[in-house]
Amino acid sequence: MSISVLAAAKHLGVLSGWSKTNLELQKIIYIAHMLHLGRCDAPLVDSYFEAWYLGPVHPDLYHQAKIYGSEPVQNIFNSQPSLDDTKIETKTLNSTYDIVGDFSGARLIAITHCDYGAWQKNYKPGVRNVVIPNEDILDEYRKRVDKQKSS
Repeated sequence: MSISVLAAAKHLGVLSGWSKTNLELQKIIYIAHMLHLGRCDAPLVDSYFEAWYLGPVHPDLYHQAKIYGSEPVQNIFNSQPSLDDTKIETKTLNSTYDIVGDFSGARLIAITHCDYGAWQKNYKPGVRNVVIPNEDILDEYRKRVDKQKSS
């Protein structure tokens, strides 16, 4: 069962002490979504990501948090429920944050812009609203796992 992207952002906001920008939240949630697809064969968050210039973006989260520009997003998610720490979705978010939560925005962009990734496959300069299919995100996960095994 997937969770709301806004509930995921709220959870990461709490974990980070509200220190993450919209861009950083986007990339961390995308990476968590990819890991969840690969490990659980189910999407982490509802709806979809799109291929934007700076990488995968979940439009619902972007529009909710864009008022902060490049500054850390504050708690604008009061209407979102807190996540249950015993649920696998929350555990995926927590473990992803443990791995990449301290990465800079630039490093997160580099991760999501890999040559064999779902963003790269779907990004078309100047074209808007290009959805990144979950099948492509899952394929990226599998390629990352294969690459890790061969190194």
